[in-house]
Amino acid sequence: MTPKDVLAMAKENDIKVVDIRYMDFIGTWQHFSVPVSELTEASFEDGFGFDGSSMRAWQNIDNSDMIVIPEAGTAKIDPFFKVPTMVVLGNIHDPITSEGYSRDPRGIAKRTEAYIKSTGIGDTIFVGPEPEFFIFSNIRYASDPHASFFEIDSPEAHWNTSDGSEPNLGYKIKPKHGYFPLPPADNYQDMRTEMMLTLQDLGIDMECQHHEVASAGQSEIDLRFDSLLNMGDKLAWFKYVLRNVAAKYGHCVTFMPKPLYGDNGTGMHTHMSFWKDGEPTFAGNKYAGMSDNALWAIGGIMKHCKALCAITNPTTNSYKRLVPGFEAPIKLAYSSRNRSAAIRLPMYSGSPKAKRLEFRTPDPSANGYMAFSAIAMAMLDGIQNKIDPGDPMDKNIYDLPVEELAAIPSAPGCLEEALEALKTDHDFLLKGDVFTKDVIEHWIEYKMENEVKPVISRPHPHEFYLYFDI
Repeated sequence: MTPKDVLAMAKENDIKVVDIRYMDFIGTWQHFSVPVSELTEASFEDGFGFDGSSMRAWQNIDNSDMIVIPEAGTAKIDPFFKVPTMVVLGNIHDPITSEGYSRDPRGIAKRTEAYIKSTGIGDTIFVGPEPEFFIFSNIRYASDPHASFFEIDSPEAHWNTSDGSEPNLGYKIKPKHGYFPLPPADNYQDMRTEMMLTLQDLGIDMECQHHEVASAGQSEIDLRFDSLLNMGDKLAWFKYVLRNVAAKYGHCVTFMPKPLYGDNGTGMHTHMSFWKDGEPTFAGNKYAGMSDNALWAIGGIMKHCKALCAITNPTTNSYKRLVPGFEAPIKLAYSSRNRSAAIRLPMYSGSPKAKRLEFRTPDPSANGYMAFSAIAMAMLDGIQNKIDPGDPMDKNIYDLPVEELAAIPSAPGCLEEALEALKTDHDFLLKGDVFTKDVIEHWIEYKMENEVKPVISRPHPHEFYLYFDI
């Protein structure tokens, strides 16, 4: 759409308010609203001013003025607001130089697409994420100097078989038994369908919805693949829609990777491929029907995986999911069909257009724009340097002898380890000024100071269980 089209759309739909949205550095959608009269064709060039110092890890207070320039092609009607409201996504710019802001995640995604086109290796990066999440009926938590706890509830959780409410019908889901029970054990069929259809109504193509492996409402709704920037936009809408539909039902949604001990965590298996001139570049006559470029792309992910995890698995909680025994893909190997490997080559279809890799390590706490961009840059580095991924692993990794298992590299064991890896391995991200030194340094600094160190220094409730009477 052009700016003129957006204004016509606003008039046709009797829009009263325009909501300007952008992604902050850490991965939270932010917004402010203006009367529709404030949106003119000039707005799509001049933008709207805001205080960048109030955003996490962005500007200092002495250099805080920034502008967000709405992008006409992103306009959609919000499905939740009472007053007719049109949403337009924006890109962050410096008001003095008019240049794109280096720490704008959407800008990083745009630079990724532009750089890969400039290499001639491809002109489109297709991304298809599978974001998992939990639906809870109640959540309480606190982290104070004198007390810390969390308490989760779900009507389908296995711990509620002894709940005193009457009638207790007993249809609960045992740990690791959530794939795919029918209602009444699955409490959330209608809610997930409403989430999926709301996204469809927004013009976001969906593939399926279902319960996931864990108890207590773990679910998955899959988006149909799209180009990298578009998928970053769609993932932002996805999280927004799911949270608001759940709230209508008196529930909440979390994309926290590991909210429950002793059950499966939440991942975001990410399918990716490069295309050129309307043709897939990952189809060939190598292993699993893949091309050299596809195998080199796998080599790039495997080489840079520890550093990638600082962006694709960006929370301290992410590494409570990446432990053995819960289907978590922690071993850096690749295989067709084998879901215990970090990289799987799906074999559902023999069509060349279906040839892609599935990176199974990421989780949905990631900032989609940055995560998809970082993975794409690692794949590109693998192709440019013809990085050999080695032999595939067509055995169940979890059944291997200890000695053989130890020889396979692993994903990082904690966020600090991932950030240290990013500190020493990020040159592949700097190509084409996609990520800048400033972005890498501030990402590491923010994560260490605001997440890693505070979590390390706090007493944990389980430490009292273990040590109070020592």
